[in-house]
Amino acid sequence: MDTLDLLLHPVRLRIVHAMSGERTRTTSDLCAGLPDVPKTTVYRHVGLLAEAGVLEVVDEQRVHGAVERHYRLRREQAKIDADAAASMSLNDHRHGFAAAMAALLAEFNAYLDREHADPTADSVSYRQFPLWLNQDELAGLISEISGAILSRMGNEATPDRTAHLLGTILFPIEEPARHRTDGSAGHRR
Repeated sequence: MDTLDLLLHPVRLRIVHAMSGERTRTTSDLCAGLPDVPKTTVYRHVGLLAEAGVLEVVDEQRVHGAVERHYRLRREQAKIDADAAASMSLNDHRHGFAAAMAALLAEFNAYLDREHADPTADSVSYRQFPLWLNQDELAGLISEISGAILSRMGNEATPDRTAHLLGTILFPIEEPARHRTDGSAGHRR
């Protein structure tokens, strides 16, 4: 299975999210953290991720006659590299976006289903901001956002930290001026 097909799946995306922060988890731990996903489905997708090298076994213990594996995420294997992203077709992008949105929706519903969910106290946000940007301004914005995110991606799980899911979505909502054939410069009338 290629990297795009492997990672652009809603359940596998959720497993990758749950394994972030250098945590070690068993499949049973993942089942408990993803109660809306059938256990057999979690086991199957953990197996696929382990077989592909996205998850690595760091420990095995015999529990009640069965071998319980402890997994850790191999972050370098859990990425779609720039070459693969550049080769994505429009249908690959549709599929990837749908998988990301399905995973995001499932994660949000799981959050809301918790006994003590408090969106205000937890600083939950799902805003959208239409921005008018030229190519230089867009590149600057992407650089600033990337810098802010990357500077925190190395944070490890500690007792005083809570895992948060940040999803960025950025795309033009109008055809860029460089592609227009009507001669307009992209100004609204």
